[in-house]
Amino acid sequence: MQIGIVSDTHGQVEFTRAAIRMLESFEVAQVIHCGDIGGAAIIELFTKWPTHYVLGNVDRDPEYLQEKIESAGQTFCGMFGQLAIADRKIAFLHGHDEDRLESTIHSGDFDLVCHGHTHQAANYLVGETRVLNPGALFRASRHTIAIVDLPELEVNIVPV
Repeated sequence: MQIGIVSDTHGQVEFTRAAIRMLESFEVAQVIHCGDIGGAAIIELFTKWPTHYVLGNVDRDPEYLQEKIESAGQTFCGMFGQLAIADRKIAFLHGHDEDRLESTIHSGDFDLVCHGHTHQAANYLVGETRVLNPGALFRASRHTIAIVDLPELEVNIVPV
C-alpha cells in the first residue's frame, strides 16, 4: 500500500493540483497533510482519498478549516495526528512546535513521524523511527511530496 504525504500548500491551488496529479499516478490509498493548508480550496482538491489533516502555524482560522475538512468527509486532527496503517504506527504534526516534534520522534512510540514547516524535504532514521518531511508546495526551491510504501516504510521524495 502506498500513502501520500504533503505539507505546506499555503493555499496554492496550482502547485497543489500538480501534486494531486502525482498522487494519482502513484495510486495512493490515503494522504496525510502535515499542515499550513492555507484555505478551503486545498481541501477540495484532496477529496479523492481519505485525507488526514493537521494544522500549521499559518492556519489562522482552525474552526473554519475544521468545518471544511469534516464537511468534505475528511479527518481533522488538530495539531497532532496519529494512524495505524498496515501494522505501522504513524504520527504527523506540522513541526513548528519543535519540542513536541522532538519528543514525538524520540518517544519510540511510532514507526514513522511526518512533519513539514521547514519547506525542505528530509528522510532519516532516529533509532527505529523514520522521520519524514515531504518538503513543500510553496516557498521552496523545488516543490516535493513524499510517497511511502507500507508496511516496508520505503520513502520516495517526488518532485512536483
